[in-house]
Amino acid sequence: MASDHTRSAILAAAERLYADRGFGDVTLRDIVAEANVNLAAVNYHFGSKDELIAELFVTRSIAGNRERLNELKAAEENGGGRAGIDAIFRALVGPPLRHRIRNREIDHLRKFAAAMRRSLPGRDEAELYWGLHFALAMAHHTIRERERLAKLSEGSCDLNDVQGIIDRVVAVSVMALTGGEAASKPSARRVVPQSRLTRQDL
Repeated sequence: MASDHTRSAILAAAERLYADRGFGDVTLRDIVAEANVNLAAVNYHFGSKDELIAELFVTRSIAGNRERLNELKAAEENGGGRAGIDAIFRALVGPPLRHRIRNREIDHLRKFAAAMRRSLPGRDEAELYWGLHFALAMAHHTIRERERLAKLSEGSCDLNDVQGIIDRVVAVSVMALTGGEAASKPSARRVVPQSRLTRQDL
């Protein structure tokens, strides 16, 4: 197995296992078996489990941020330079809800705040930041507490319907920020691959 392919296989295997079982329940031997490599390959490429986790966060958070910004750019282009607030929230919360790795970088969020100012000109600056914060909080909490919601609702809340969850978070975010006003421009529902939410928070 080529070196780059081996590294990618290890990262992909680790992501799958960590997402399904959490960091504390996954060993390096589990990752080795999942990736179909030997332990020496993990040590060679990453040195330790901690270094592997750090690399996973960096690579996946960068990819997630890029996806967020691409969706924001597309939304603004479709809106002639100003996206509807619902489309902005959809670009913000969609990628992290569809993916599995937490994201603590904030620079890209400044672009979302700027897009929100363009979408809702004249709106209080602090209110826009609170709106962004609460949208992210809903997405984070939904992923962290998915098992509790599934048990509490006795299965009536479908935690595998990721697009449905995104729609709910966007709807509540827009309603909270606009006070129930109609969104500035309706946006078509984006069809994306579905992936099961996990208890691994963003």
